[in-house]
Amino acid sequence: MKKWLVIALLGVAGWWFFRDAPAAWPGLPASADPQQDASGLPPAFRQGDYTFTPLARYALAAVVLGVERYRYDAAAEIAPIDLALGWGPMSSAAVINELRISQSGRWYEYRWGAEGSPLPPDVIARHSANTHCLPSTPELREKLLRVRRHELVGLSGYLVQVAGPGGYTWRSSLTRDDVGGGACEVFWITALETLPIPGAR
Repeated sequence: MKKWLVIALLGVAGWWFFRDAPAAWPGLPASADPQQDASGLPPAFRQGDYTFTPLARYALAAVVLGVERYRYDAAAEIAPIDLALGWGPMSSAAVINELRISQSGRWYEYRWGAEGSPLPPDVIARHSANTHCLPSTPELREKLLRVRRHELVGLSGYLVQVAGPGGYTWRSSLTRDDVGGGACEVFWITALETLPIPGAR
């Protein structure tokens, strides 16, 4: 019994070590802003009890600042995970290491210590987002659930508005400048890849 307790404690300690390990890479691995285009969109489509209306094509490469799994809230059936994503200056390892990033209740929050913010808050807001991830296939769902903090990911698909049973609605933000309620991207994902970060340790 004691042996299993020691193994369990070592496992927990290892998980916390890797979860809190600092980012370590040079430069800006996700230097470009997300790409968004509202021309020639496909019509609304249904999956299960939900209707999805594409609002814009959307694609980006971004560093994963945080991962939060959801199992029991109203959106968990279609969006099992949120990714906090950073690009441009928010893909800098030095910047990420100066911020305390957390997610809960479908929100993404960042804080900094007494030394002050590594970037102006408006720059942080324009170069990061809490992204509600709606995988379009079971295979993409499995890939999405394997994504980890500090990975570089390439994602593409559509920003959508969702309509569901009982008058349920969920609409994506269409700008990177907003903050607060309604500022998150509701992202129907049709492609996902994990990319190497040059010089990462």
